[in-house]
Amino acid sequence: MGEVLGLRLDADWRVLSACNSGAGEGAGAEAISGLGRAFFYAGARSLLVSNWPVETTSARLLTTTLFRKQSTSAGVARAELLRQAMIEVIDGPGYEDPVSDKTVFSYAHPIFWAPFTIVGKGSLD
Repeated sequence: MGEVLGLRLDADWRVLSACNSGAGEGAGAEAISGLGRAFFYAGARSLLVSNWPVETTSARLLTTTLFRKQSTSAGVARAELLRQAMIEVIDGPGYEDPVSDKTVFSYAHPIFWAPFTIVGKGSLD
């Protein structure tokens, strides 16, 4: 965290892709983790965080979908782009076995998409 505090960022947003990068831990904890606060102090205006451990392939799908949408959707708020990415993950084919190319399970269950939150500026710039 000390390294992050030493950074000087001019970043619209950052992705904190760790097991639980959103909230602080324990009873009475801060609403955002110390790592998240460090990125704000360093100059990030928004963070995409997870509020509980995430499954790797669905997390990758959601974040790549989100940033693909951002690159093609000028003027759309980050929070709206996250909502759209979540819907695309929910409605998508789910996890496909790379050997058989068959769908093993759906990503419609909230455990795959609900942990993600935008903290900070979720609106338009």
